[in-house]
Amino acid sequence: MSAYTLYRNATLFTAVDEDVIEDGALLLKDDTIEYVGPASALPDLPGDTETIDASGKFIMPGMTECHAHLSFADASPFAIGATSVEEATITAVRNARLMLNSGFTSAISFGSTYKIDVALRESINSGRIAGPRLLAAGRDLGATASNVDSPGGLSQIADGPWALRQAVRQQRRDHVDVVKIFIDGEAINATNPPGELSFCDEEVEAVVDEAHRRNLRVACHARSAAAVKQAVRAGVDFIGHANYLDDQAVDMLAAQNERIVVGPAIAWEMQYVAQCESLGVSKQTVRDQGYEAEIEATVATVEKLRKAGVRLVVGGDYGISIAPHGTYAKDLEYFVDLFDMRPAEALVCATRHGGQAMDPGGQLGTLAAGTLADIVIVDGDPLADVRVLQNHAALTVLKGGKV
Repeated sequence: MSAYTLYRNATLFTAVDEDVIEDGALLLKDDTIEYVGPASALPDLPGDTETIDASGKFIMPGMTECHAHLSFADASPFAIGATSVEEATITAVRNARLMLNSGFTSAISFGSTYKIDVALRESINSGRIAGPRLLAAGRDLGATASNVDSPGGLSQIADGPWALRQAVRQQRRDHVDVVKIFIDGEAINATNPPGELSFCDEEVEAVVDEAHRRNLRVACHARSAAAVKQAVRAGVDFIGHANYLDDQAVDMLAAQNERIVVGPAIAWEMQYVAQCESLGVSKQTVRDQGYEAEIEATVATVEKLRKAGVRLVVGGDYGISIAPHGTYAKDLEYFVDLFDMRPAEALVCATRHGGQAMDPGGQLGTLAAGTLADIVIVDGDPLADVRVLQNHAALTVLKGGKV
């Protein structure tokens, strides 16, 4: 089999910017992109190059799911963490393949039940199972009375800087890549709503310092301006939600734009409002809980973040009954329809920004010579209708140059 594969006659979206290359050519050598650009500028090819006619196809970088929960079993959002470790592991193997087949060739975990993510990452890397490139997290790290202070395999509870340092060290012993902390909570949690900080500053600083000392990265659940400010001051790497931001919080994020990414993770709120009655919750109750207002606040916040140039990424807490695995590309529809993004802008969030978050070294998220050949070939045009990415049958996914 040839080391070289050429895709010709395609529309190329490199994600280096928002432009497309018509009549494009993409040359792969093993797991790396060798050339990307107009067919007219294609260099001389080795004699054994395999050539594939991609007429009518749209070729883009693989996407990164930046708020992944592969061990979640599509259960009710009120029963997360209740699944046994055996069942959750079997489900996670299925979810890893499903995520890859959905066009997401990389994933940043935002929390795992038990230690499943670490086992998944090792099995994916060794080729035993199919799945995206994965930054593995451990159990959610929370304080007493935090949003994750509940029984089951989802959380690890610690109070005080030294106890939290010990918890980070334990997760390091488990070989995680990412430590996930809950800085504030949820509107459905009477003991820890958004804006009520679970940790004091010294505790978050201890988590981040201990993690960074050990070459781990830190992700956080932070809905309020106060939570986001605490996260930025402490040096958190990935911020999930960021619904209720004031101008100061936005300015702080913008000042750290080269280091921090923000994922609105809006799928939970959108689908809870839309499908609450299937969970036995009335629409009036959801309204009283403040979720419609939370969506409105998120729309206003995202507008501020876009104007400030903050890097936004996709990833929406998928893995619950109302937002199941396999529907990850729904986030791009929200970015276009809810946040009024250009389709190309939403694609950049899913590809280049996500790739930068996953690998600051620049190997992921764009079609560029020398980068890894993680690619999605689309039978359709996402720039005309981004929802085509939700149709798995329209996607051919390459990870490291292999279908």
